[in-house]
Amino acid sequence: MRKTVLLFGFLVVVTMAFAQAPANYYNSANGLTGNQLKIALHNIIKGHTSISYGQIWNAFWSTDNKGNSVVWDMYSDRPGGTPPYTYQLGTDQCGSYNSEGDCYNREHSWPSSWFNDQSTPRTDMHHIFATDGYVNNRRSNFPFGEVRSATWTSQNGSKLGSCKTPGYSGTVFEPIDAYKGDFARAIMYMSVRYYSEDSGWGSSDMTNKSTILPWAIDMLLRWNDQDPVSQKEIDRNNAIYNDYQHNRNPFVDHPEYARMIWDPSWSADENFATNDLQPDCIIVYDLTGRKVLQTNIINEQEEITSLKNKLQPGCYLIQLLNGNRVISNKKLLVN
Repeated sequence: MRKTVLLFGFLVVVTMAFAQAPANYYNSANGLTGNQLKIALHNIIKGHTSISYGQIWNAFWSTDNKGNSVVWDMYSDRPGGTPPYTYQLGTDQCGSYNSEGDCYNREHSWPSSWFNDQSTPRTDMHHIFATDGYVNNRRSNFPFGEVRSATWTSQNGSKLGSCKTPGYSGTVFEPIDAYKGDFARAIMYMSVRYYSEDSGWGSSDMTNKSTILPWAIDMLLRWNDQDPVSQKEIDRNNAIYNDYQHNRNPFVDHPEYARMIWDPSWSADENFATNDLQPDCIIVYDLTGRKVLQTNIINEQEEITSLKNKLQPGCYLIQLLNGNRVISNKKLLVN
């Protein structure tokens, strides 16, 4: 009889992102956690093809195109609502600007001053986004954070002000909730991509060279959990990999890697169900993201217990759904 152990140590969001990476892309990272996983991922994604700073404008046509050549600007977009303004790719790029809504430019989510404007990270598309030039300027090189008292608010609700996140009380910039995960995964990518390649980097209130400070990583882990990977990020990751840099953001493909690296308690028994709905379907993925099983369920615990007779020994990711709505994600070890 195989013994089955359920571990609820992180909120992993199983999406089609897993299916986008080439076969075996993450093989050398399998079974690793902590700094060993960080090193393995660094070795997978390092040495990417660099494009010029000018080429970024053209890259935005495939990486930051919301459709119909409209710029997907996370500093002005209002998911589910009407944005206060929109930009057309190519036509409205900065240039100079006087106020919000004038034009868009190239936002380094990891500010260039933090890496002393070195050439390779300066053009790394995984952390560069098309955003309103004025809002980008207001963000400046302040850390991302959660604002206690806003001194300025953009038209879509992004805020600048004093930080309420435990561990830091200085000035921070807070994007809206819908894009906090996007920025968290971009910052974590930079930390891993330039691990051990940061000798000339500077520091900030959020970082020490390529290392993210403890107060910030705790916050980014929450943002990664609370704002799951979107189709926008999946498409962007694929475009950067296929058309430009030929490397991927591991945290878009595998958001669970974040807690596996930075959260020592990631395998503690804990349940991260998102609501009180009862599941009616269960989907099981292996760690490469391949769907290995899908079945309707009546009793959640009975169905999970019966998986020991249906799965080979190994580690799996389980997604519980009610209709098309994801209500819980779990990790399953079958021995």
